[in-house]
Amino acid sequence: MTVRTAEETWVVPPQRAVWIPARVPHSIAMSGSVSLRTLYLRAHLVRRLPRSCHVINVSPLLRELILYACTFPVLKQRVRAQAHLINLIVDQLEIVQSVPLQLPSPSDPRAVRVAEALSRDPSDSRPLAQVCSSAGASKRTIERLFRSESHMTLGEWRQQLRLVHCMQLLAAGEKITHVALEAGYSTPSAFIAMFKKVLGTTPGRYFDQNGSRRSR
Repeated sequence: MTVRTAEETWVVPPQRAVWIPARVPHSIAMSGSVSLRTLYLRAHLVRRLPRSCHVINVSPLLRELILYACTFPVLKQRVRAQAHLINLIVDQLEIVQSVPLQLPSPSDPRAVRVAEALSRDPSDSRPLAQVCSSAGASKRTIERLFRSESHMTLGEWRQQLRLVHCMQLLAAGEKITHVALEAGYSTPSAFIAMFKKVLGTTPGRYFDQNGSRRSR
């Protein structure tokens, strides 16, 4: 899934989830066949959870708890067994590991033009200075804007854009060689090295962890 808000974009691979706080307007797009489960939690239960969106790993235990919870139309705290289930899910959400799969969206018009140019073609190999010049600003100015608005350098932002793009392609079943070229990497090994550096494992192992590539 790809989840978008006004400020950021998140990619949610198989066996991961996205935490979305209440009253955050968002849209969801699917890449490939997706089986989705959604839990809605009352605000008083999640006071210790983040106030911003996050992609999180779903452990085998949390996955089974979610599947079981979804067999009920609604969980009731006054029912002892269901209250235990709610509390266990919340406990798991509080300790779960987040995954760095978000892409901040700049707001300054000059930075937006650069972001849009890079997003149209993540494989674009032009020097960043040339991309910035085409957008009507110097690389130095754009670097300052990206650091201020996204807390990333422009180079880091482009790498994150490529990673997000790769995740969408991999989730749709594309081959590693095709994904690497589409994301601007000269060889599959260069892409795999980047992927492993960011997420700690290879693309194949990442998508095969905890079960099927198709389940979310």
